[in-house]
Amino acid sequence: MTTPTQRSLGAKLALAGTPFLLLALLATAATLWVSWQLDGGAAAVNEAGRMRMQAYRMALSLSTGQTTELPRLMQEFEGSLTVLRHGDPERPLFVPWDVNAQQYFGVIEQDWEGFVQLLGGADGASRPQLLRETTIDFVAHIDAFVHSIEIHISRWTAILHLLQTTLMAIVILGTVVLLYVGQMLVLEPVGLLKRAIEKIQGGTFDARVDYVSSDEFGTLAGGFNDMAAHLQSMYHHLESKVAEKTAELEVKRERLESLYEVTTLVARATTLDELAQGFTHSILRIAHADGVALRWSDQASQRYVMLAAHGLPADMVEAEHCIHKGDCDCGASTALGPGLRVIPIHTLGEARERLCGRAGFESLLSIPVRLHERLLGEVDLFFHARIEPSAAERSLYEALTSHLASAMENLRTNALEKEAAVAQERHLLARELHDSIAQSLAFLKIQVQLMRDALAAGDRQAMNQVLEEIDTGVRESYGDVRELLMHFRTRTNTEDIETALLTTLHKFELQSGLKAHLQMQGHGLPLAPDLQIQVLHIVQEALSNVRKHARASQVWLDVLQQPEWRFEVRDDGRGFDSGDGSIDDSHVGLRIMSERAERIGARVEVISTPGAGTSVVLTLPAQLVAARAPLPTLPELPTLDHASS
Repeated sequence: MTTPTQRSLGAKLALAGTPFLLLALLATAATLWVSWQLDGGAAAVNEAGRMRMQAYRMALSLSTGQTTELPRLMQEFEGSLTVLRHGDPERPLFVPWDVNAQQYFGVIEQDWEGFVQLLGGADGASRPQLLRETTIDFVAHIDAFVHSIEIHISRWTAILHLLQTTLMAIVILGTVVLLYVGQMLVLEPVGLLKRAIEKIQGGTFDARVDYVSSDEFGTLAGGFNDMAAHLQSMYHHLESKVAEKTAELEVKRERLESLYEVTTLVARATTLDELAQGFTHSILRIAHADGVALRWSDQASQRYVMLAAHGLPADMVEAEHCIHKGDCDCGASTALGPGLRVIPIHTLGEARERLCGRAGFESLLSIPVRLHERLLGEVDLFFHARIEPSAAERSLYEALTSHLASAMENLRTNALEKEAAVAQERHLLARELHDSIAQSLAFLKIQVQLMRDALAAGDRQAMNQVLEEIDTGVRESYGDVRELLMHFRTRTNTEDIETALLTTLHKFELQSGLKAHLQMQGHGLPLAPDLQIQVLHIVQEALSNVRKHARASQVWLDVLQQPEWRFEVRDDGRGFDSGDGSIDDSHVGLRIMSERAERIGARVEVISTPGAGTSVVLTLPAQLVAARAPLPTLPELPTLDHASS
């Protein structure tokens, strides 16, 4: 079976239009040729008419005796005969020779010879009648020749009209044929495609183009049908794909919600029990488990203590409160591997003899809680059904336990920091008690012994003197205790130390009865809370020294914030000889201030002149303040709504 010839749309249109184009070109060429013939015949008629006029002029010149123009007229007539015989190469002038035309032209040539003899002899002038008759006959023969040419011209004119009519008919017929072919090959396929596209746009995906052809529109129709079939297939599966993508997005949303929930929990938990209880509640719901146990391992990963459990029988929780490594499948995690383990309880030997088996659990997920390469414990998820978590679920559970490990480590670090802070404060308290109250009590102990001696000796004057010393020592101890209590209740402000300084001066005024003044200058970086508390303790110690030893009437506290923080406590008391400015063991308060300043990287200077008061200057280097400047307070973030996120 032969394959049909594959013709393109351009080839089909060319085949339809080429015959009419060739016919039109042929008719146009024939029309041009006929027009050329008509132009040549008309020029011959004009030239023959000119010969007729020249004959009359020659006869008139001869009859009137004006023969001077006669040679020229005869020469022009000879030229006209030559042109008619041979044609004019410079213009379309030729005679359509046939038998009659040749016969008439031969007669004209014979008449011309006789007419020439008549013009050259004496008969023409002496016999005008003969000249007139000869001229009339000559002109009649010329008219007959002209008439024979005009007959040919009329025939060519008729042929020209026929050719023009034929050309017009070819044009009309070709136009009709091209319109029909265009309708069949172009407009109708385009219309079919347009209607099919409108159906597709309207949601009718079963629309097809019933057009079979080998041209471009056939290829286009086939491609459109394939595209429509693909769209129809995609539309039919679109709902399932949308449901699938929606399910994937829902899983991802739940994953993000779970991570956010656990992140919020570990950020807010302040105790290990709160963290453990909250995490087990969350992961029980996230994993859709039937039971959960959170176990914390010791440093050697040999014992696992249950921190929290939900959904487990009471006897199981009590029996597995502390298990040793290898006792059962729980508590078998290691620091380096394996990772999440799926333990099919139903396949284990003597499953019903296990506590989890007796509780009806079929599967167990054991997830190690690791921080870097250190094992902190494990999370055990119990299921009544047989399960196999997906890769996404495994990743989620491991991410949640990673957050739990970080939170547990943070709690441990915070506890150590608090313990260190408490130990440091206890040390400072012991130092201050030793340097103040302990020395006063030692002095009182000595005075009590002196009192006993005075009582034994019956020395009343000594007793009164010792009693006065004991009263003074008790008063000083009482003042020191009250001062220490006020110091321990001191609070700072993260952004501004001025409030704390005002509170300190107010307490000093109430305790000592002295007038205190505060002057703040400049604007610098805020002090960190730990720096503030140390500065306040140093200022309070300086004020305590004023109360105890200065015998002043007023106290000033000048604070300069730029270019570096500088605190100066000065009084108008009796002062003392500071010598080279060094602080020895006899100045207990000054030594306490100096040691506090050294711990924070600051420096204390004491300037005193007997009778002119004392100044204690505390300077904090700018590098120290900048390195420990507190971060700006951020606004609290709004709580996300899990149901709409």
